[in-house]
Amino acid sequence: MKITVIGSGYVGLVTGACLADTGNHVLCIDLDAGKIDRLRRGEIPIHEPGLDTVVARGLAAGRLRFSTDYAEAVAHAAVAFIAVGTPSDEDGSADLSHVLSAARELGRRMERDTLVIVKSTVPVGTSDKVRAAVQEQLQARGVPHKVSVASNPEFLKEGLAVEDFMRPDRIVVGTDPDDHRAKDIFREMYAPFNRNHERIFFMDVRSAEFTKYASNCMLAVRISFMNELANLADRLKVDIEQVRRGVGADPRIGPHFLYAGAGFGGSCFPKDLRALIHTSEESGEPAELMRAAQNVNLRQRRLLGQKIVAHFGGKLDGRTIALWGLAFKANTDDVREASSIDIIDALLQAGARVRAYDPAALETAATALKGRAGVSLVRSAAEALEGADALAVVTEWLEFRSPDFDDLARRLKSRVLFDGRNLYDPFAVRRAGLVYQGIGRSGVGE
Repeated sequence: MKITVIGSGYVGLVTGACLADTGNHVLCIDLDAGKIDRLRRGEIPIHEPGLDTVVARGLAAGRLRFSTDYAEAVAHAAVAFIAVGTPSDEDGSADLSHVLSAARELGRRMERDTLVIVKSTVPVGTSDKVRAAVQEQLQARGVPHKVSVASNPEFLKEGLAVEDFMRPDRIVVGTDPDDHRAKDIFREMYAPFNRNHERIFFMDVRSAEFTKYASNCMLAVRISFMNELANLADRLKVDIEQVRRGVGADPRIGPHFLYAGAGFGGSCFPKDLRALIHTSEESGEPAELMRAAQNVNLRQRRLLGQKIVAHFGGKLDGRTIALWGLAFKANTDDVREASSIDIIDALLQAGARVRAYDPAALETAATALKGRAGVSLVRSAAEALEGADALAVVTEWLEFRSPDFDDLARRLKSRVLFDGRNLYDPFAVRRAGLVYQGIGRSGVGE
């Protein structure tokens, strides 16, 4: 099958590369000429495990190509994904300008009946706007080509995106009920990922659009609820990790997304939560639970910084804090809305110097932290500890999971470890002579 993917960012690149890996001929387009040049050389602009290998296979086989030319992209295929960004607007709504611009570009150049698949995360009703934008251009040209518009939201976790695409837990497709041609295209395209049991859920377009937001926002609510419980556990001298295991053993609840920590960030949960709150309130629903989850998370992202400042009596003048982890989660270089940024800001405001390390996110963090004096981004976890009074662990990278606590006790001048992801056994930390502060674990081992 010949497929065009408009947008070569995170979603578009993973989608295009994985579809090419199963035998399709995929042309990915992006207006960023520098990005396209890098991709043609096999250079991946994001940190995503396994993606470089998949892209390399596609390029070598000639099944994956990259272009900046809309005319070439539209001529390539009668199946076109729109996978461009939908950033938050000032009021929290999703900015659809890139999506609708892509739709208009398709309409200006279509020379045959085309299936347009909206892969971007978009509010309910966007596919209708995409169809109208394409048809407006077709009518202006006076051509009779038909456009079908489907919603096929992505459910890719950063750090596991290739695995999620290749072995999906579900494939959500929204089409018009009588659009049998579109359904047949989806069945053929996703057959390699759907062999063991039926994973495709066909539904109407608006329900598919809503499913994406509902999934992410439900997970966001679950995380914020667990963080709220953790903060209460701190006050009651309860170990939230033991509570988590007990609660997660209930099959009605399950263990996933029950980990207390320094709050969620990244490109999806915060943005999608804002967008669904905006949609809900615009529709006359108060969105009380989602807004509460948002507020809890904003507080949680600042919590670890507040704990550090409070531990040192409110002033950090002359002190150096080592920070392990800048990405919002492990196995990505994404620092968008990462708690590390909030923590660093709190430490700098209190007078501290910060030495920070991340295995993948140093470049993206340098951009996000530009202009902040007092921050040094270093090349190893050990280098971050040089001259440090305390260590704060913010991202759950594998290399941070089993540090030498005795060595930390020797190197940290104030002998205190702030565990923002509850990675460590408080007893083991304290046996090494370190003060331990986690999230919801204030009573453990005291």
